Amino acid sequence: MQIREIDLARSFTRYPVGRTRSDGRYSGEAFRDDYLVPALRTGAVTVEMDGAKGYGSSFLEEAFGGLVRCCGFEPNQLRERLVIKTEDTLLSTEIWDYIKDAGRLKTASVV
Repeated sequence: MQIREIDLARSFTRYPVGRTRSDGRYSGEAFRDDYLVPALRTGAVTVEMDGAKGYGSSFLEEAFGGLVRCCGFEPNQLRERLVIKTEDTLLSTEIWDYIKDAGRLKTASVV
């Protein structure tokens, strides 16, 4: 399995903001659809989160929770294929919480 590295600040922007593309070109939706999904479809991905000037909850939830809500990934599958690289453990925890929450909501809506 190929392992791809994405440095968010260098590859995407140092100023991520917003949930959807209508919020701007550096939204969570744009990062998810243009960077994360294509990389995850080919293998494992490490996302370097350090270097950006902060993250809003809407950006993070859409980019990472949206992998489950919108793109067909399962939380357990992402645990195996996605590495969040950051010195900020709270940021990493927040991202995984969005992924888990999206999985719970998805499961609840199926039942």
